[in-house]
Amino acid sequence: MRLSVLDHGHRRRARLFMAVTGKLSGVTSPDIVKLLLYRPGFLTRPLLELAAPAMRGESYWTAGEREYLAMSTAQVHECPFCVVTHAELIRIAGNGEIDPDRPLDARPELLAVQRFLEDVSRDLEPVPPSGLPAQAVLEALNVNLVWNIVNRLANAFGFELLEGQLKVGTKALHRAGYRFPGFLLADSPDDLRESVFEQPARTSPELRRAAGTGEGLEAPWRDYAASVRDASQRITDDDVRRLLAAGCTEDEIFEVTVAAAVGAALRSFDAGRDALKARGD
Repeated sequence: MRLSVLDHGHRRRARLFMAVTGKLSGVTSPDIVKLLLYRPGFLTRPLLELAAPAMRGESYWTAGEREYLAMSTAQVHECPFCVVTHAELIRIAGNGEIDPDRPLDARPELLAVQRFLEDVSRDLEPVPPSGLPAQAVLEALNVNLVWNIVNRLANAFGFELLEGQLKVGTKALHRAGYRFPGFLLADSPDDLRESVFEQPARTSPELRRAAGTGEGLEAPWRDYAASVRDASQRITDDDVRRLLAAGCTEDEIFEVTVAAAVGAALRSFDAGRDALKARGD
């Protein structure tokens, strides 16, 4: 990955966990696992508290359909790591109900909410699909929120799938229900906004809030954070090298990237939820 700390900066318990699971599975931990287990008190706990029920809790949508919505969000962000991963999870969780190579064969309700989420992800004016319960649309929005964050981080940090990781990693993720063992997580505010924007960290809350909104952000962060929010697929190794050359530390880059991704995702989520409320639901 583009930040060496995401490969080598983990706490001892996380390193032991990844070493043991790697030995048992025969493959190294995927980049998403390394991300979530690095500084887990900053982002991981509240994100997983959203992801587990959104992806495997009770829902109007089946597990396979939620994986389809996740894959669709990854396609919007042009995140190859996430597209391939969720396509495989559709096959695992969907029990043949959805073919990731033939998405238009899915049930009409799913395609309708997928179009709504695509507009949410692109920051277009979203119009909630008619005929769907408000709770079903909100559940789909929760799926979209999680992956609007993760896709941006995957693009910005340069996630790659190594040989053998796809099959092993997706099966483990599905089996665990998007949950990690509690001993790997750290104390953290339960609220995503508070965890990322308010709690003490290496960077100031003011900088992180600015990264999330783009308001008042100055060089060298301004252009980089805007790319994370609006075009994460265009971030390159050179973008990160420029920040390092300007004197930014890897931990500072990590926090600003997370803040920009979370800020953009919450902006989209709030717009979708507001559109749902405006409909009278």
